[in-house]
Amino acid sequence: MKVLVSGGTGLVGRYVVEELLTAGYHVIVGGRRAPHPRLFSSPVEFASLSLDPDKDQIDIFNDAYFFVHAAFSHIPGRYRGGEGDDPKTFHRLNLDGTVRLFEAARRAGTRRCVFLSSRAVYGDHPAGTELTETMLPKPQTLYGQIKLDAEGALTHLSTPGFAGVSLRATGIYGDFSPNKWDGLIDDYRAGRPVAPRAGTEVHGRDLGRAVRLMLETESTRISGEVFNVSDIVVDTRDILAPVQRETGCRHALPAPAARTALNPMSTAKIRTLGWMPGGIPLFEETMRQLAAALPMSPAHESTQER
Repeated sequence: MKVLVSGGTGLVGRYVVEELLTAGYHVIVGGRRAPHPRLFSSPVEFASLSLDPDKDQIDIFNDAYFFVHAAFSHIPGRYRGGEGDDPKTFHRLNLDGTVRLFEAARRAGTRRCVFLSSRAVYGDHPAGTELTETMLPKPQTLYGQIKLDAEGALTHLSTPGFAGVSLRATGIYGDFSPNKWDGLIDDYRAGRPVAPRAGTEVHGRDLGRAVRLMLETESTRISGEVFNVSDIVVDTRDILAPVQRETGCRHALPAPAARTALNPMSTAKIRTLGWMPGGIPLFEETMRQLAAALPMSPAHESTQER
């Protein structure tokens, strides 16, 4: 079956595309530019796709049995606050444009739509509060509000013939390059200050498996629903310790970050469908791979040469 993945060349979308390719799906990557021929492990099709709500793009859904919407327009490197000094355009593209794509997919006969939402829809809660899908969302950012409004639009559009589902994902890490932690690692190796910080994370491949699950689960169990997608809590020390070990970097690691103020996300709902993330073992394996690919620190190399 063919799956159209918008934003498939992005840091998050690539993991989704690879998981679907591994599972044998025929993937159409939708975006502004065609991907490099060797970006993915298997060939993909390309469809020119825009978030401009003034465009009728129903034709791109003609061959798509499923639609995964991962595209998002924002300032590079920023989601919350990604509107910069132009919130009007941010809203127009990411909400109005998204809803327009949902409507086009339904009119074209696409059977399912998976929307990549965010934990930002929950907003701030007292320290230690577990975030569940039954809570009343209270987004404090434009990013979170747009994600929540897009969820609502997809739920409203869902019918027996068009199953729409939203995945509220936490921070997404992984082994692809460029990597979300490249800047952090560069700062540490250069001796620049690195602040202790902890956060919830899920591997991109586990997110891809969650997307695949939404395509393969009986539609009545997922249509119009939202699911949390999260896995582990890690801090900057956890991320940088393998870098120090593998490269021989002599800079001190940051202190462990306080984790009591975090709000973990309950994933009980999606686990009932069979989703099982990789946990700490997958994180440790990923960090070993990332660290092993880095050059040795100059000081360590000179010590070895003597």
